[in-house]
Amino acid sequence: MRNHTVVTEFILLGIPETESLETVLFFLFTAIYLCTLTGNVLILTAIIWSSQLHTPMYFFLGNLSMFDLGFSSTTAPKMLFYLSGQSRAISSQGCVSQLFFYHFLGCTECFLYTVMAYDRFVAICHPLRYMVIMSHRVCSILAAGTWVGGCIHAIILTSLTFQLSYCGPKEVGYYFCDIPAVLPLACGDTSLAQRVGFTNVGLLSLICFFLILVSYTRIGISISKLRSAEGRQRAFSTCSAHVTAILCAYGPVVIIYLQPNPSALLGAVIQIMNNLVTPMLNPLIYSLRNKDVKSALRNLCLRRGFALENK
Repeated sequence: MRNHTVVTEFILLGIPETESLETVLFFLFTAIYLCTLTGNVLILTAIIWSSQLHTPMYFFLGNLSMFDLGFSSTTAPKMLFYLSGQSRAISSQGCVSQLFFYHFLGCTECFLYTVMAYDRFVAICHPLRYMVIMSHRVCSILAAGTWVGGCIHAIILTSLTFQLSYCGPKEVGYYFCDIPAVLPLACGDTSLAQRVGFTNVGLLSLICFFLILVSYTRIGISISKLRSAEGRQRAFSTCSAHVTAILCAYGPVVIIYLQPNPSALLGAVIQIMNNLVTPMLNPLIYSLRNKDVKSALRNLCLRRGFALENK
């Protein structure tokens, strides 16, 4: 990579059409980012310390919180840095890292939503065999598979993007290093990287979405056969948070990668929703309608307050 890359740093031009709004955006995105960090850390801490949340569903929810922390932190710190008036330059190694971790964590999260849909399918369609099917070993293998799959996906995309020669210009017309923003700066033929990049991202998203759709179709059929209204309500409540999170996550991906000619501003707004807003909303989505999570968070706060009083 070093033999072919002449450019040693890139310049992030930022969010399109927001030249005079840097200060406002800085405070807005700082607040969102802090809420994202706080919410996901609280969820993760509650799952770790509360024994009642040591189940497969909350194990995967804890993984989701970790990924949300990493996913938002891939792009937000650098964006906040230059919105505060600091340098917009990013080293070539930093650009490579940003692109890799963005696709690694994004793809891993996509796989994780699919695994969580399967978990809900087993819980509702095979409740008596749930703990046998979703054993600790199976959950660990599924979680590790999401990590490995996301890593392979990111390695392929990053290698194809940065094996090309970058000899100038070096202005990235976006607020972070993503494939559509970086490839136009390459001096060589980018057709292979473009085809593989869009096909890989689009195909994986569609496959995962199809598997999720199949799982929830089976879940819907099972719920419709329940005679008890209370049972149907409980099953629906269990799945509603996950369905909401999926819609928040897949909506931006579909709009970004399936539009033939999206506007630069619309694409940036959707990416910001995907990178910052969705990770902030996930803790709210999974805690507001979940009695176990709310109880664990309440106990965690009470325990923390008691510890502070004893000091």
